[in-house]
Amino acid sequence: MNAPLKEFGPIKAVIFDMDGLLLDTEGIYTEVTSIIAGRYGRTFDWSVKQNIIGRGAGDLARYVVEALELPITAEEFLVIREPLMRERFPTALAMPGAEELVRHLKANNIPIAVGTSSSRQSFGQKTTLHRDWFALFDFIVTADDPEVGAAKPAPDIFLTAARRLGVAPEDCLVFEDSPFGVTAAKAAGMTAIAIPDAAMADEKYAHADGILRTLKAFKPSACGLPALEWA
Repeated sequence: MNAPLKEFGPIKAVIFDMDGLLLDTEGIYTEVTSIIAGRYGRTFDWSVKQNIIGRGAGDLARYVVEALELPITAEEFLVIREPLMRERFPTALAMPGAEELVRHLKANNIPIAVGTSSSRQSFGQKTTLHRDWFALFDFIVTADDPEVGAAKPAPDIFLTAARRLGVAPEDCLVFEDSPFGVTAAKAAGMTAIAIPDAAMADEKYAHADGILRTLKAFKPSACGLPALEWA
């Protein structure tokens, strides 16, 4: 743990982000955005990438188009991107520790949900290789859910998940890999543990309740959840 975990009460439910947290999709996003940027003679690098992790699709597209000065609109960017994503998403692999932690919480009857800025359609594509353990979640809340007014960093996705789980926000723990996601979780009144990309600096997560560099470093018993002996 790079930052000490702040003191907080027993957790009653856990909400997981998906991209870069449960599934290793960030490399796919990077590859596809690089392809599009290259078509217009631009270079997509970490200076831009670090500012879009965790953004909703529309917000991300607007940022990339402006930052790279692409001669297309944000809407056109998303249209160009869609088939490239659709081709690659079904190959996404699980992040270390993700399946094991989800199965552990489910086996111990802890309410669990996914709260993602992805659309329902792309969620289905990304989870192609992981249908069995994603079926263990009590609820999946996507950015295009009718009850979600705004994507992260707004708190809507997490508040909707908590409401459906029947657990008060202050009793929920959120795992996030992006600063925007942590912002959303804290705005929802929840405890947030950041699991950042290896290249992300800790200072971008000063608002998190703790920072771990992998889910496998998480000790559930530290927050009142059933203990887990990691494989």
